[in-house]
Amino acid sequence: MRIENVIYAPARGAFFYDDQAAIRAGREMDGIAYLGEPLTPGFTKVREPARALGIGLVLEDGAVVWGDMVSVQYSGAGGRDPVFDPVAIEAVCRERLVPRLIGMDAGAGAANCAAAFAHERERRLPLAIEYGASQALLRAAAHARRMTMAEVISEALGIAPPDARVPIFAQSGDDRHDAVDTMIMKGVDVLPHGLINSAEKFGPGGSTFTDYVRWVAARIKALGKPGYRPALHFDVYGWIGLGISMEPRAIAEFIARLAEEVPGYTLHIECPADYGSREGTIENYAAIVETLDGLCENARVVADEHCNTLCDIEAFIAARAAHVIQIKTPDVGDLMDTARAIRAAKASGIGAYCGGTSAETDLSARACVHVALAARASMMLAKPGMGVNEALTIVGNEQARTLAEITAREA
Repeated sequence: MRIENVIYAPARGAFFYDDQAAIRAGREMDGIAYLGEPLTPGFTKVREPARALGIGLVLEDGAVVWGDMVSVQYSGAGGRDPVFDPVAIEAVCRERLVPRLIGMDAGAGAANCAAAFAHERERRLPLAIEYGASQALLRAAAHARRMTMAEVISEALGIAPPDARVPIFAQSGDDRHDAVDTMIMKGVDVLPHGLINSAEKFGPGGSTFTDYVRWVAARIKALGKPGYRPALHFDVYGWIGLGISMEPRAIAEFIARLAEEVPGYTLHIECPADYGSREGTIENYAAIVETLDGLCENARVVADEHCNTLCDIEAFIAARAAHVIQIKTPDVGDLMDTARAIRAAKASGIGAYCGGTSAETDLSARACVHVALAARASMMLAKPGMGVNEALTIVGNEQARTLAEITAREA
């Protein structure tokens, strides 16, 4: 079955694109908007509605399989691609990608991804294109071969189809209290993210953040079922470094003290500091990890910034510069690279968090479920958007349906 044509559809991301530099600089909020001028090139406002672009592959049998090209919420930060421009992205697709796609055997799947995205290093396609087009190519293979995307990916990795669910991590956005209650009542595996992205949310010496961590643990005790012990995962957007110290030992000591506040829980701290480059982040995170391991057993450092592509992730793994790596799917590009990154992290004893962004779409979220299942991620993000209920429904139900289909076929 051949790919005969390529079509496009405008799409909405679930949340916003945010200028991280402007937010860190203290832009005032007005409701959910930010006041003042943006700082990151490409942004016209500090917060812009997330835009996406659907790419549809028209197959010989008349079916159309889709993928969504989209960027992350904090585009242009931490070494990432610029904020998403659907007009420019479509033009690049038409010029550089479509000639490779037309005539491909739809059933080839992962091989088609490799052929479509082959590049000289300085001419790599925008990662949003790789991300959306790989979703469509893997869906095309699943359609042509009458199997799930998870089975297509597992086969390409040389492993058996998945037979177990992946723990789900929900994020609160700025709804840091009611959303936590929802997560607890629904028994979420990992929570709450917390969106600790400003001086106000971190507090002097981290006091406001520490109070919030205590509050989350208290709410779990008050509302959770007996024995319920989710992992506690907080993204602090570099604010331990900004609010305490950039020195690795000081950061490790702060995290260890925080872990003492929540005995019985595993504590994940994502992006404790931003060192401005991949090399600086790897060097200092490796030192934080080593020091923290000597201080406590229940705290984990999660890498995010400057850990974008498969090459970046492999460098973090080699240096053991994290306990857990967020494999932020739109930043990685080709979904097969996300699968390879998950396998590489797990092979090295490092947690593989199949992440992403609130700015994604329902379609990209469902595609990531298949990657997380196939590669056996340690956890995956409930997405898109910042809403708990909708994201849990999309990701959780896609996991359940996929596993049921695989089980029925193998029975």
